[in-house]
Amino acid sequence: MRVTHFGHSCVLLDIDGTRLLFDPGTLASGFESLTGLDAVLITHQHPDHADTARLPALIEANPAAARYADPETAAQLADRGDAGRWSVMGLGERIAIGTVTVRGTGGRHAVIHPELPVVDNISYVVDTATRVGAFMHPGDSLYIPFERIDVLALPAAAPWLKISEPVDYLRAVAPRLAFPIHQGVSSAAGREIHNTRIDEMKPAGTDFRVLDEGVPTDL
Repeated sequence: MRVTHFGHSCVLLDIDGTRLLFDPGTLASGFESLTGLDAVLITHQHPDHADTARLPALIEANPAAARYADPETAAQLADRGDAGRWSVMGLGERIAIGTVTVRGTGGRHAVIHPELPVVDNISYVVDTATRVGAFMHPGDSLYIPFERIDVLALPAAAPWLKISEPVDYLRAVAPRLAFPIHQGVSSAAGREIHNTRIDEMKPAGTDFRVLDEGVPTDL
């Protein structure tokens, strides 16, 4: 697979001839010029994961792309009317997109504070014809899929995270490879501290790799 990280939680996955874009949000850049997408997949409604100002142009440039989101976000985008029609990715759903199968799991955003409402959050798992669990994007959650995951997009910094949590999550999932996402909220110095600690405490057998933003990387 080839992965391009556009910053924060925005990830382009090129896998077996299928192109999937996850979470084109306000803290990401570079996804605006993409064409040839097979699907745009949004985990939840927060602006850093779904930039409603730039979504219409992205959809216009990719009219054939399937569009999936959690139930709340799909309804909100439909109400806006300028970002096309969006389908709901529900829990346990399996959708064939190009040569791959995309599954919805998880269901809820991590708790930011007990006084704040918890919104929908769909974690996406991508299967190929030869690899079940080839890739996982959990969005803003630490949902453990209880299955083998090959490559994990790891939330590594957030208002709802302390450093022990991504470490424990990485150990629980134990993928072949993980790369950090959701670090648009951190300074460069903060990212280096977090990434160094995660790398030091990763489980045996897992490769932790920081991807250069905007650079396609074979994993």
